[in-house]
Amino acid sequence: MSHWFKPHSHGYGATPVNWKGWAVSLVFGLLVAASTSVLAASQQIAGSDPNIWLISTWLMGVGLLTGAFIWLARAKTDGQWGWRWGK
Repeated sequence: MSHWFKPHSHGYGATPVNWKGWAVSLVFGLLVAASTSVLAASQQIAGSDPNIWLISTWLMGVGLLTGAFIWLARAKTDGQWGWRWGK
């Protein structure tokens, strides 16, 4: 199995170690940025107060994207995730 991420040496989480990890991270960031831009543009066009249903849908979408990204990062990490204080 090819690993795309390695655990952080300090703190919690993982860091991309090859082009696949960086590509997945970039796509995740672009999807979140694009959805945020669409939300902001739709609110600007409407010229009204933010619609709670639209914001709730956006939050759920970003939450699902984040959950999927974390799941993939954990599955493709060389080692376990956990808090690390360094060496």
